[in-house]
Amino acid sequence: MQQGVDIPAPGLRLAQAQPRGWRWQLRRNGALTPRQFVLAMVLACGALAGVSTLWVAMGAVLVLPFAVLELVVVVWAFGWMARHAADREELELDEDVLRVTRWDGRGRASLELPRPWLRVEMPGPPHDLVGLRAGAQRIEVGRYVRPEVRWQLARELRWALTRSPRDAVPAGGSG
Repeated sequence: MQQGVDIPAPGLRLAQAQPRGWRWQLRRNGALTPRQFVLAMVLACGALAGVSTLWVAMGAVLVLPFAVLELVVVVWAFGWMARHAADREELELDEDVLRVTRWDGRGRASLELPRPWLRVEMPGPPHDLVGLRAGAQRIEVGRYVRPEVRWQLARELRWALTRSPRDAVPAGGSG
């Protein structure tokens, strides 16, 4: 291997090179940003209110309680979706540890696994997650990505564990 030549990892698609190692960001496949969620909710509620007002104006007063119930359900559903729109997992591998941080609707949780003891467990049946084990500590990752992406994640993690964190910085990069 020549000095200063960047040799990319075979099939490394998910990882981002960092000055001290690699980083993986695993996010939900969400089409709407929180601002777009609010706009969609306002439009949906406006349409529901407009249609129900039209029916009430024509004398169908019994539509009103059902319209209110429907508005409550729509607001609840949009609120739940907006709360989980930013759910994600982030993995950062440096020379000492793998930091796993998970954000979900309830908040943020982190765990550090010592790199020398870290083992990557490949996902089994289609819906299994990638297992990460270091001694007695174990965590599963990949809940926000498709099963085939979990396999790719496990392969990349195994590959990165066999490399020095200095290999992550491309030739000519800082670090």
